[in-house]
Amino acid sequence: MKRTFSVYAIAYIVLLLCVLGVLYAYPKLDLHLLLNSCHTSAQDVFFRYYSTLAEWPLYVVALLPILWKKTRVTGFYALCEVTGGIVVQILKHIFRAPRPVSVFESHPDMVLPVVEGVRLHHHNSFPSGHATTFFIFFTCCALMLSYYYYISRDRQKGLGRRTLFVCASLSLLALAALGGYSRIYLSQHFLSDVCVGSIIGFVTPCLLFYFGKHRILKLEKE
Repeated sequence: MKRTFSVYAIAYIVLLLCVLGVLYAYPKLDLHLLLNSCHTSAQDVFFRYYSTLAEWPLYVVALLPILWKKTRVTGFYALCEVTGGIVVQILKHIFRAPRPVSVFESHPDMVLPVVEGVRLHHHNSFPSGHATTFFIFFTCCALMLSYYYYISRDRQKGLGRRTLFVCASLSLLALAALGGYSRIYLSQHFLSDVCVGSIIGFVTPCLLFYFGKHRILKLEKE
């Protein structure tokens, strides 16, 4: 199973390294403007509503395994969300970092890109709770996908099936990253906030699954 999940994990690490490189190369405010250099009305609508998935729709989707009596899967997600949420709130109240709208108020020569109809927050920017939720949800999905691919690979071998699995894993990461970027596009967070939020959202499910997978999925030891 470790090999199957590595598709998602390696892709995330590569993405994270790229983001860290960008954070090192550009000043914080200039980078925020660069990442918001292309706003369109269609993107405004899309990212405004896509970002709200982390507020309640993803929690509803996480309840669906209960319909197939997979209560432990939903419980695993809930545990990840609670654990990640606690870490995020602790960090938010330690750093008390200002949001982009507050930071840009001190730089009148720079115009903060905003989306009409989005209420901007002013405090507790670091790290991004929405980004954490997105990455927790999709990392949990990647873990479940890897598990079910692992237990069925001997019965259904084939290059096409492997390709489909890889594409699905990368798609899950893309959806998580898109959620993180939505927070930057809406000027609710800086890239650094989203980056750390994604790390929490990735590491939390991985650790909890590693130490509790036999109980979560009733697995026999590999």
